[in-house]
Amino acid sequence: MTDQRQLAELRQAFGLRFPSHDAPARIFRAPGRTNLIGEHTDYNDGFVFPAAIDRATWIAIAPRADHVLQIHSEYFNDTIEFRIDEPSPAPRKHWSDYVRGVAVILRSACVNLTGADLLIRSDVPLGAGLSSSASLEVAAALALIAIAGREIPMLEIARLCQRGENEFVGARVGIMDQFVACYGKAGHAIFLDCRTMEHAPVPIPNGVRLVVCNTMVKHAIASGEYNSRRRECDDAVARLKNVIPGIRALRDVNPKLLQDHARLLPEVLYRRARHVVTENSCVLAARKSLEEGDLEVFGALMRKSHTSLRDDYEVSCQELDVMAELANKFDGCFGARMTGGGFGGCTINLVRADRAEDFAAQMRQGYQCETGIEPEIYSCSAADGAREIV
Repeated sequence: MTDQRQLAELRQAFGLRFPSHDAPARIFRAPGRTNLIGEHTDYNDGFVFPAAIDRATWIAIAPRADHVLQIHSEYFNDTIEFRIDEPSPAPRKHWSDYVRGVAVILRSACVNLTGADLLIRSDVPLGAGLSSSASLEVAAALALIAIAGREIPMLEIARLCQRGENEFVGARVGIMDQFVACYGKAGHAIFLDCRTMEHAPVPIPNGVRLVVCNTMVKHAIASGEYNSRRRECDDAVARLKNVIPGIRALRDVNPKLLQDHARLLPEVLYRRARHVVTENSCVLAARKSLEEGDLEVFGALMRKSHTSLRDDYEVSCQELDVMAELANKFDGCFGARMTGGGFGGCTINLVRADRAEDFAAQMRQGYQCETGIEPEIYSCSAADGAREIV
């Protein structure tokens, strides 16, 4: 659906939901994302290579005279309200925590928020590893900042949204999801150094489609395993600091250093660290291969990444492994791997554009035959980052 059609439909829906507003609502959009390679490296100060996708969250907003945020989600058909000046708000384990967390962090950053009515629409699948949460956070931040009459640089918006998810929702996510929601570029993947914030768009060849295969197995990264992996990485760094002066994160460890000091790490921590160290190397190689148009090498790196996520980081699951294995057997798929936090969700597949429809059909049939689950398949394009629709 075009932005202009969304603009018209959302303004009409907003008027029906909140009829007291005289002026039309303002509309803000933030995309979901898929990560081509570089998983669980962002919170280790490493490298990632995501792309914003043409699925998004839209928020229609208009100010109100009191200090209340009234929010309606079309997806959940649910309305919730809370005061923005509420002292010491606590998360409710509810979809609205992502908006409330952003509001709490914006206020802590001295953004003088006003009350508002918000209508939320999204076509980013929930719990699929396509960053529906960051899409919602960034769209909400843009909307709330705009009606507060403030201008904040995009990088600061990404950081504030990350803090909302870290500090309020309780998921210790890195910066990647919020960053690419802000900085996505149509037709490009985004290389990002998560320590320096150096970033560069890299064109995706015209003859390639990003095909996302949803296992329909839901993940909830705030529930524990994601945070556990982050603690394990921190523990590995703490042990390695005793013999590798100056390291701040696993980003600072290369494969030789890790191998030389493997005796300092319990077997599980060693494997966690090995994933991060080798994954960072894969991202750098993947950037080079995409810049050179070598999709065979890029695909091989994707397959290597999935194996590491499955065996060393242990964040895959049977359904993700089945999906990746089926894809890697398809003639016309350069490579496949799980994308996102793991424990369910989606695979990302780099597929020849002229084979994308056949690929989707074979994946549906093969995956359902293997698992008894009917998957969803999304053929995506790399999209622009967040903005107001006018």
